[in-house]
Amino acid sequence: MPDLTYLQLQRTVTHLAKDVMQHAAAVRRDAQAVDMEATDTARDAEVIASLGVDTATVAETYELAAVAGGVSEAATAYAAAAGTTSKAAQAAGTQAQASHGGIHEAYTRANVDISRMKPEWLRQE
Repeated sequence: MPDLTYLQLQRTVTHLAKDVMQHAAAVRRDAQAVDMEATDTARDAEVIASLGVDTATVAETYELAAVAGGVSEAATAYAAAAGTTSKAAQAAGTQAQASHGGIHEAYTRANVDISRMKPEWLRQE
C-alpha cells in the first residue's frame, strides 16, 4: 500500500488550508481586540493624567498601551504569514491535481479489472 494516496493528499491539503485560514482569521480578530484595548488604555492614560494622577502611573499606563499595540502588530503579522501558508497549501493541492488528477480520474473510470495491477505502473518517473 502506498504511503500517501492521491485522495489522502487532496483531503489533507484541503483540510490544512482550511484550518490555517480559520486560525488566521481568529488571530486577526484577537489582534483587532487587543488593538482596541491598546487604544482604550492610551485614552485611559490621558484621562488619569488630566485628573492629576502621579506621573509614574500615567507613564506605566502609556507603556501598557504601547506593549498592547506591539502585541496587536505581531499578531497581525502572524495572521498574514498564516495566510501565506494557506496559499502554499492550496498551491500544493493544485499541483497534486495537475500532476496526478488525470491518473486518478483514469484509474477510477477504468472498466477493466485493475485490482491486480502493480502500483509501480502508475508511478510517475
